Amino acid sequence: MSRATCNGIELEYETFGDPSGAPLLLIAGLGSQMISWNDQFCELLAGRGFQVIRFDNRDVGLSTWMDAAYTLNDMAADAAGLLDAIGIPAAHVVGTSMGGFIAQLVALNHPDRALTLTSIMSGPNGEDEVPPTDEGREVLLVPAPKTREERIQVGLWAKRRLLGSADPYDDEYERARVTAAVDRAYHPAGFARQLGAIVAAPSRLGRLSSLRVPALVVHGKDDILVPVDNGRKVAAAIPGARLMEIEGMGHDLPGRVWEQVADAIAELARENSPAL
Repeated sequence: MSRATCNGIELEYETFGDPSGAPLLLIAGLGSQMISWNDQFCELLAGRGFQVIRFDNRDVGLSTWMDAAYTLNDMAADAAGLLDAIGIPAAHVVGTSMGGFIAQLVALNHPDRALTLTSIMSGPNGEDEVPPTDEGREVLLVPAPKTREERIQVGLWAKRRLLGSADPYDDEYERARVTAAVDRAYHPAGFARQLGAIVAAPSRLGRLSSLRVPALVVHGKDDILVPVDNGRKVAAAIPGARLMEIEGMGHDLPGRVWEQVADAIAELARENSPAL
């Protein structure tokens, strides 16, 4: 893993694949560290010709922890700044959940940096955002637990809540993921500030209609945190965007869809990287 200084902060990042491959930037969701992008999924993308870059957003993981409020625009500037810092002019930009909000803003605010846009289980923010279900809202509002074991248990509870109907809960797999995240860095204040940035963000639907970058929108039909109508709105707003709705998928990117999603991202990228 490496560190880069950009936008006045330090970001922890890691790469997969051939450095000469087409750059692909993965942006994680609310409170999620870069390790939320499963290693195997990153390797699948690298195997399709990409140089994959994953990183910790500000205020999470091993990147700089903040002490004041910030916006999703600031986080999009971080992503663009990371590309600057590691000498990459532009990348295929992929974001999940809050990372999808940020990926959209990279394409809108820094259009020369985004070769393609993939927005996964994300939405438009603001008054156009379809809110979580009551069950989804509970996941956002659970109090921060005090002990390591309580943190792991709350993380597992949230994973069970957010899985879709076609993805049975695998305790061994999920426990390993949650434990790794808790032990690597636990920072509930950063989660709260990132959530504040989401709540304060205005709708992007009007701006998304101006995008001229190839775009893919991926959404699970069982998503209770960011309901599927959000993905439909984003796809309808972006000219020519492709919409992939996945049956039985919740607010997670389960292993059964990795090949399908990686193939769709690679197909989209070929529009700007014919060598892939």
